[in-house]
Amino acid sequence: MCEPEPAKTAGIGRQADRYFSGAERIMSQAIARGPGSDPSSDSEPLIALRGVSRLHDGGAIAALRNIDLQIAAGDCVAIVGASGSGKSSLVNLLCGIDRASSGTVLWEGRVLHSQRHWARLRRLSIGIVFQEFNLIPTLTALENVEIALFGRGLSPARRLTRAGLVLDRVGLEHRMHSLVTTLSGGERQRVAIARAIVNQPKLLLADEPTGNLDSASAANVADLLFRLRQDAGMTLILVTHDDGLAARCPRRVRIRDGVVVEDTREAMASPTVEPRARP
Repeated sequence: MCEPEPAKTAGIGRQADRYFSGAERIMSQAIARGPGSDPSSDSEPLIALRGVSRLHDGGAIAALRNIDLQIAAGDCVAIVGASGSGKSSLVNLLCGIDRASSGTVLWEGRVLHSQRHWARLRRLSIGIVFQEFNLIPTLTALENVEIALFGRGLSPARRLTRAGLVLDRVGLEHRMHSLVTTLSGGERQRVAIARAIVNQPKLLLADEPTGNLDSASAANVADLLFRLRQDAGMTLILVTHDDGLAARCPRRVRIRDGVVVEDTREAMASPTVEPRARP
């Protein structure tokens, strides 16, 4: 793949600020509601599960049982549970990778009836960050992010420029032309985050995003996720078994044996983050 011309990559930081400025309206609405307010109080849920169950082996195994869950636009939610609690099954339903055995999953009040519709939604409106990064090892950081823009009708130059803007946003402008195999674990996860947000999704779904990282890298990645949520006004669903990380989210949903056993919201300000540190 070609590299972006120097003229197009100059001033990436300034362009990135303009690129993400569309979030100002969303953030002003959140400020108007006030710290600790419930985003669902004045809007239709972004995504909702109503009486959802997921069964396997002809019903012998219930991964999820009668789940009722509503997540509003702009919400920041931690889904917490031990291994085998049903977190992964819930993630797969929230992004349409899997289908419920019973019940209804709605996106902005609508039922999506086909996998084709869900695939389009994932491409345009849902960004997913995986624990295992899921990057292509033979490509550079820039090329891995650019892939998420294929099929959008953008020219190669525009794809590469936009990918560069987002890599700058996550602090990796100096590594954008490096193969991902040469990056540290924390840097690879930042590439994965850049890929997840390059299409400016409404929902950012992070599935154990710090699970494979050392403590310092995990803290940096967590700060980045919360900062992006603040800056871009997107909905963040953070799936984790780490109670300390979950405590940074105003709302926490706990799952045990496929059932929601706790759904709490604290009256608190948005998660605090440390100032952005350059590597």
